[in-house]
Amino acid sequence: MPSLKDLRNRIASVKATQKITKAMQMVAAAKLRRAQSAAEAARPYAERMEAVLANVAASAGAGSSVPPLLAGTGSEATHLLLVCTGERGLCGPFNTAIVRLARERANALLAEGKTVKFFCVGRKGYDQLRRQFERSVIERVELRAVRTIGFEHAESIASKILELFAAGAFDVCTLFFSRFKSVLVQVPTAQQLIPAVVPEAAGAAGGESFYEYEPDEDEILSTLLPRNIAVQVFKALLENTASFFGSQMSAMDNATRNAGEMIRVQTLRYNRTRQAMITKELIEIISGAEAL
Repeated sequence: MPSLKDLRNRIASVKATQKITKAMQMVAAAKLRRAQSAAEAARPYAERMEAVLANVAASAGAGSSVPPLLAGTGSEATHLLLVCTGERGLCGPFNTAIVRLARERANALLAEGKTVKFFCVGRKGYDQLRRQFERSVIERVELRAVRTIGFEHAESIASKILELFAAGAFDVCTLFFSRFKSVLVQVPTAQQLIPAVVPEAAGAAGGESFYEYEPDEDEILSTLLPRNIAVQVFKALLENTASFFGSQMSAMDNATRNAGEMIRVQTLRYNRTRQAMITKELIEIISGAEAL
């Protein structure tokens, strides 16, 4: 049975932890507002980029001059999984959910006889994936020292992907990230980057309106496709940031509540133990007095 001093130390320790989790919750809430605004502001641009790409691709047709980033290599033997996670923990299931989705996709591709490679953005994703796929990780990027995600970071990642594609390192590239929906809901998402997926609705709308492009469609696509990869990666990084702070805010709120419940239980136990000790001492005093 723990002594009163042990119980007091335990209560004090939990109270100190509760202060930390409460502070982390408040910091995450403050950062979430900025991250959510940035993610929501990037969505229309990324969606419009996909729409423009679809219209140009529909006009270009399926000729031999279509860039490989749109037409593909003609093979799907090697897949590159671009897994974007956070750099820190204490954020609930945020990192684990993204890695689980990527791992399930990798296992399904391996079962089909495909070759799978990983490009990890974020330390937590790499730490989890290397346990099973360490030899398959061909590139990793850490953004731990970056305070604010900028487009230049997405461009750097996109340029590495394009270099790998140009070198024939893979045929299909899929991006994994967490789409921010609310503080309580973050949706793990898989989006194919290479070859680019053209929305059918946008392509079908080409019969209603006719556009003339200057320069020609192939030249526009050669510039637009690499930029689209950077834009989609940038959107994913912003969505991840908002999802991270939302998940961390929720996790720290739960931790604070659990700490409060532990303090209540331990305080009740402390009072009961103290009362039992006082009662025992009174019984000993009374028994001694009666013996005299």
